[in-house]
Amino acid sequence: MSIAMKTALVGVGTTEQGELPGRSANDIAAEAIGLALDDAGLRKTDVDALITCRNLTGRSGIDEQVGHLLGLNPAFSATLDYGTGNFSLHLGVMAIVSGLANTVVLAYGTNQRSERVNFGNVVGGGAEFAAAAGLVHVAGPAAMAFRRHQHLYGTTEEQLGWVSVAQREWARLNPLSIFTAPMTIDDYLAAPYVAEPLRRADLTMVSDGGAALVLTRADRAKDLRTRPVYIAGIAEQTALRADQNEDNLLRPWLRATAERLWRSTSIGPQDIDALYVQDATSVWVLQMLEAYGFCAPGEAGPFLAEGHTRPGGDLPVNTNGGQLSESYMWGWLHLCEAVRQLRGECGPRQVPDARFALDCSSHDFLKAAATLLAVDS
Repeated sequence: MSIAMKTALVGVGTTEQGELPGRSANDIAAEAIGLALDDAGLRKTDVDALITCRNLTGRSGIDEQVGHLLGLNPAFSATLDYGTGNFSLHLGVMAIVSGLANTVVLAYGTNQRSERVNFGNVVGGGAEFAAAAGLVHVAGPAAMAFRRHQHLYGTTEEQLGWVSVAQREWARLNPLSIFTAPMTIDDYLAAPYVAEPLRRADLTMVSDGGAALVLTRADRAKDLRTRPVYIAGIAEQTALRADQNEDNLLRPWLRATAERLWRSTSIGPQDIDALYVQDATSVWVLQMLEAYGFCAPGEAGPFLAEGHTRPGGDLPVNTNGGQLSESYMWGWLHLCEAVRQLRGECGPRQVPDARFALDCSSHDFLKAAATLLAVDS
């Protein structure tokens, strides 16, 4: 059964990002929910589903906690352990299409910076083997993934650096961004390595913040105050065998997600006006450009260096600044930015006449998800 255009995002809410001392992750999520409902022109009583995302402390972000804080008794609720914006949104779409709910609030809040959460922990399949090799942070395997790309295609560090430089240029146009200091490609190359060949600018920050989205039936969306942003397609693919998969550093299974997405719709890479890639590292952007067909395998490096993803380029990527410069929110802010772009609300960073946006996310080397967003012409 096709889900295309049966649901629409009608509200987004984002809190201040950065460091929010003295506030719980649940409180931050609740604030974001209030902002999203206000944006949609809805009340708590209009909500019949709540989907939340457990944050990295493991103690917060549970639907039972957030629902209690808000005073909600929805018909349906759930919490995802790794609920990036895409995975959570897909569950919301399924809840509506299956008839379990009509209007879903999706939310994520974190105080990971204020709580000084330790990110030096391995996660996911094969974690014990990764730890034995000293790989206790995404920087290590991402560095090896880029080395593999260099070996196969001759990609240079300077070409990769244009991911971070372009996203910093976008971030400087976004008042929500944390990192806004100017950065040139020379600045990037002069910075020391963190995990050679990756530098600090290639890796996500750690930040507090909250984000929420309101999803509802397409027929109801037309009666609300905001311009509906429709879910035109979704796709997922796991790679749970992890390093048992051939050449897993390059994450070849990303292409399966892309192929499934493009097959489900008449829209293709050539139609995308803005691309959003959950960028725990800059290497993920390099890989996604190739996996989703925006350039051929091995051509992402030159594509980036030619300026296609920068402000004024023909494929704007992470116009919010991404997790490298805006804030680290597991991809939730990418979805919020995509909605605002398609509604024409992004001021100096607005992509002209944007109709289609693609949001791509991944859980490192274990799974991937993508959402195609569209507005009526």
